[in-house]
Amino acid sequence: MIPLAHSPKRDVPAQAYREHIERVRRNARCNAQAATGGYTGDKTAFIDTVETAAIYHDLGKLDEANQEVLRRESRTPLSVAHEDAGVAELLRLKRTEAAVLVAAHHAGLFSQEKETGKQKGGQKRPFRNLNVMNHVDERLEDYVSTHRTVGCPTPGWVNGFPLHKCGFTRRVALSCLVDADHSDTARHYGNEIPYDPPNLRWQERLVALDRYVARLSGGDAEGARRRNELRRQMYEACRDARIESPIRSCDAPVGSGKTTAVMAHLLKIAQKKGLRHIFVVLPYTNIIKQSVDVYRKALTLPGERPEDVVAEHHHQADFEDVSLRQLAALWRAPIIVTTAVQFFETLASHYPAQLRKLHELPNSAVFVDEMHAAIPSHLWRQVWRWLDTWSQEWRGYLVLASGSLPRFWQLEEFVCPPKPSSEVPDLVPDSLRNALEQAEKRRVAQRQRVEPLDCHNLISWASEKEGPRLLILNTVQSTAIVADQMRKAGYDVLHLSTALAPMHRNRIVKRIKERLDREKDRNWTLVATSCVEAGMDLSFRAGFRESCSVSSLIQIGGRINRNDTHTEAAVWDFRVRDDRLSKHPGFDISRRVLDQMFQESLVNTLSPSELAKEAMRREVTARGEEKMQEISKYEDGMEYPKVAELCRVIDSDTRLAVIAPELIEMLRRGEKVDYKQLLLHSVQIWSYKVSQFPIEPVFPHGTAQNDADTLYAWTASYDPDFLGYMAGVIPILEGLRDGCFLA
Repeated sequence: MIPLAHSPKRDVPAQAYREHIERVRRNARCNAQAATGGYTGDKTAFIDTVETAAIYHDLGKLDEANQEVLRRESRTPLSVAHEDAGVAELLRLKRTEAAVLVAAHHAGLFSQEKETGKQKGGQKRPFRNLNVMNHVDERLEDYVSTHRTVGCPTPGWVNGFPLHKCGFTRRVALSCLVDADHSDTARHYGNEIPYDPPNLRWQERLVALDRYVARLSGGDAEGARRRNELRRQMYEACRDARIESPIRSCDAPVGSGKTTAVMAHLLKIAQKKGLRHIFVVLPYTNIIKQSVDVYRKALTLPGERPEDVVAEHHHQADFEDVSLRQLAALWRAPIIVTTAVQFFETLASHYPAQLRKLHELPNSAVFVDEMHAAIPSHLWRQVWRWLDTWSQEWRGYLVLASGSLPRFWQLEEFVCPPKPSSEVPDLVPDSLRNALEQAEKRRVAQRQRVEPLDCHNLISWASEKEGPRLLILNTVQSTAIVADQMRKAGYDVLHLSTALAPMHRNRIVKRIKERLDREKDRNWTLVATSCVEAGMDLSFRAGFRESCSVSSLIQIGGRINRNDTHTEAAVWDFRVRDDRLSKHPGFDISRRVLDQMFQESLVNTLSPSELAKEAMRREVTARGEEKMQEISKYEDGMEYPKVAELCRVIDSDTRLAVIAPELIEMLRRGEKVDYKQLLLHSVQIWSYKVSQFPIEPVFPHGTAQNDADTLYAWTASYDPDFLGYMAGVIPILEGLRDGCFLA
């Protein structure tokens, strides 16, 4: 009987073991070869380690008990944990690093303490499955013999990587293996959605971007003309900057054209260095849509599909479950625009499905825009170490940019020893940066209202100011409740938050832009979360920001009087006190630092960059230094699950919930669903609210190995034009508050 790797499913026959091993081996090797194009380490050893792991990754499936399960269509799990056989054989061959990859290709990267503590029969048994190891050891020679008999290869040499401590390298290696395994499984079951990436054509795209920027105009007012000239100088400075250090900074105020200017620089770098991808990392999902629109218009060449050239990646949609693997968002396009959550949590991950795409990062360029808001301050020490390894050893090129760029690498609290300016040179000359800062000071001022406001008084106070107005609150719940109360009180209001799926947020953003373009349409308010405070090309007359942080206050200024058309404009920092409005506990320290800097009269005197850097130093000193040291200790100690836990960009555990009934039905019928459509029509729900909110699993009897893999369906009211899923939640909150429901 022909040994099998995968069982039959509906009209898809079982997959032969040999076919799967050969395909995974070939694809894993190709992944490793592409990843090591600029690798300064031992390329041959790295590629061989990945290939060796691929050869034996499913060796345990040859156990007769497992074969019995694989011969029939069933959701029954395999009788014997199949990873252990490959681990056992590779340890016998002294191929420890390859054994680690096999052990991790489903379970995830290991905890060193846990593995060194494994004992059986008086001996240490790291990386083995103690529950099945005796059974596996008795049959290991039979597995290897069958593996050879059916024509599968065996490792060709024994001098591969030893067990090492470079977590970034190990994660890239696991990514090469996992992607090959998942891709072949998806292909076999017909779940793979074909994608043939377009040719890179970096030089042609740079020419197209030059033409696009030359056509832009920002208005005829005197302030606008000054700003247009500064933007032109900014673009030329970045495009023509010398290629020096592999890590660069770009400190330029909001509205100076970083989106296109830095892209011009990276296209030039990609052409010269032969890079595979350009990543644009942004803090908020709604900024992605705006940036993607610009890049698709500017960089798509004749005959190309824009979505093939510039990929748009919103949520954490990485699934281990075989039935959901086709929905995973992979980094294969020439240009990938993604969130900071997706990008940085992938760097830190130990989870195979999330790491699957990491092998695309070597030999690529990364542009972290609005980096002040990308990740919590205490994560930058370890993230810097990973990015430094990537840039120095894996031909990576990095630009860190912001309108309030905190140069944390100059502070010993973050980088030891601190990096001088010469090691992270700025793309923008000092003279141009000073001119941009002077224009910024004229454009908008920051003010503070000290006494807290309830919902009613907040609405009344803000509505007295000249519009259009931008009002930002710290939580989705507060934002939705204030917007709902404003509308009920007769005010003209729009709402924008992650309570809306990306598809519907895009519509709201379009509506906002249309209204802002109408000069006489002034008396209205946008109530939003922080999703609009950075990177959005919007210009309001007045701004209000629930107290959060120094960088947030600076950034909302970029959405006020953006084109310098008003002589006086201000952003107000305020606080709320209302039991209907929820508090965000993550901002306690940063709020206190902001108060200090207002009291010390620093907010309107220091440059945005110096202000942000000082705030970052104070925030970390207040609470984050111990966290930074803890993360580094666990990474050095190879405690990968703990590192992933501590490096969550957003300290929340969320689940993906689909809001489109037609997509839910397609999924339940087993039909193909493009991951782009899935992401556009879904929202993120806090995991602890799964039991409280009206949602249910898309697959009630699914095979997800853990709750994080579960895909949910939203079952309550959903308002695509205003409140999103909060239309179904606010009545629940009001019922609990009024005593109509039992809490």
